[in-house]
Amino acid sequence: MSATNHTPDLQAIDPVNECPPGGRLFTLALQHVLVMYAGAIAVPLIVGGALKLPKDQIALLINSDLLCCGLVTIIQALGVGRFGIRLPIMMGVTFAAVGPMVAMATNPALGINAILGSGIAAGLFGIFFAPLVSRALPLFPPIVTGSIIAVIGISLMPVAINWSAGGQPRIRDAATGQFIDNPAYGSLEYLAIAGIVLLIVLAITRYGRGFMSNVAVLLGMAVGFAISIAMGKVSFDGLADMPWISLVTPLHFGMPIFDLVSIATMCLVMVVVMVESLGMFLALGELTDRQLTREDLTRGLRTDGLGTLIGGFLNTFPHTSFSQNVGLVGVTGVKSRWVCVVGGAILMAFGLFPKMALIIASVPQYVLGGAGLVMFGMVAATGIKILLSADLRTNRFNLYIVALSVGAGMIPMVAPKFFQQMPHALEPLLHSGILLAAITAVGLNLFLNGTRRNAGTDDLIQPSHAH
Repeated sequence: MSATNHTPDLQAIDPVNECPPGGRLFTLALQHVLVMYAGAIAVPLIVGGALKLPKDQIALLINSDLLCCGLVTIIQALGVGRFGIRLPIMMGVTFAAVGPMVAMATNPALGINAILGSGIAAGLFGIFFAPLVSRALPLFPPIVTGSIIAVIGISLMPVAINWSAGGQPRIRDAATGQFIDNPAYGSLEYLAIAGIVLLIVLAITRYGRGFMSNVAVLLGMAVGFAISIAMGKVSFDGLADMPWISLVTPLHFGMPIFDLVSIATMCLVMVVVMVESLGMFLALGELTDRQLTREDLTRGLRTDGLGTLIGGFLNTFPHTSFSQNVGLVGVTGVKSRWVCVVGGAILMAFGLFPKMALIIASVPQYVLGGAGLVMFGMVAATGIKILLSADLRTNRFNLYIVALSVGAGMIPMVAPKFFQQMPHALEPLLHSGILLAAITAVGLNLFLNGTRRNAGTDDLIQPSHAH
């Protein structure tokens, strides 16, 4: 039977555009939401605390965030005109903007309105700057993209490790406001449940078939959640006080303040976000066997800007593509973008129905940690897979590129105060391991390899099996 006869069938069954049946679609989408939920609500909690907002206002920030995350996810995965990369991507608030936003929050002359104003301006900047970033495509051969994607996965591992241990090793004391050691960190109960979740994910991945294998992460977290409830470790306090429906009012805090310094800082954050997103898009292209074009990347990056712009009007913060969900695509093998479209709809529902959001927020972090270890590791493994397609045997320069770019990417993770003597304005740049890895890898590749064809510049974003 000739391959020609099969071509129409292969074209008809495109895993990225394929839409699973209703029940499976919802379950797979919920799995994506659970993976990114803790990250999505963390930034509003941090910034709301820095602003010293009352509990109901922080709840508003969370509802606004979930609504905006869902809306922008749908635009990114589904595609609307010149926006959306049309791949399985979940969008959420970026942690790259936390430092500058906390600084604005603690400045009495700025506050929440300056944060939102700088977000609106940075969103517009991102929309218009996106084509310029995508034109940098020749700077990202496999040796560069593989190094960056490996650093993305490695940078996420501390998140999963801390989740598994029950949160952060140091927490803020409610009475004094000072940071103290977390007495529950590393509890044997937390580690045991995280381990059970991990073992269930691995067992289902190994022995499960079909749909069960696709939802291995969700099933593992469901078992961990059930064990936590049975042990009395889960609290649903406040559920009865939550309203059934909460509508988000645009510009709830009043008119934005457009402060030039704040805008310049947030535009720098936007550049960081787009460079990080570029690496994630390349990783996702690898996982979905998609050869991404410059226009694909431009649409995806433009949506980061659009999400930040919309966020400024909907009382929330700069948005980016969430890398943990890229790892989930690798673990499950489900490449359908419709899963993330429905995931976006679920997030919007959580933003409108706070009771639902509180139940999901009750999933303990150590339950997420067991699943996070394998998902985030999968992102790093994808980077290594791309590096295997680069010339590491005969081109000795490439080994230097990998070694130094990975080393630079680890600086913020292993030595957070490494750049503390540098100008404060450079903080968004110097505290992003992904950006440091990208700058190092691109710079070294240009210095050592130049733009020669055999350096891989023509094979930018093709799947590794094509090499």
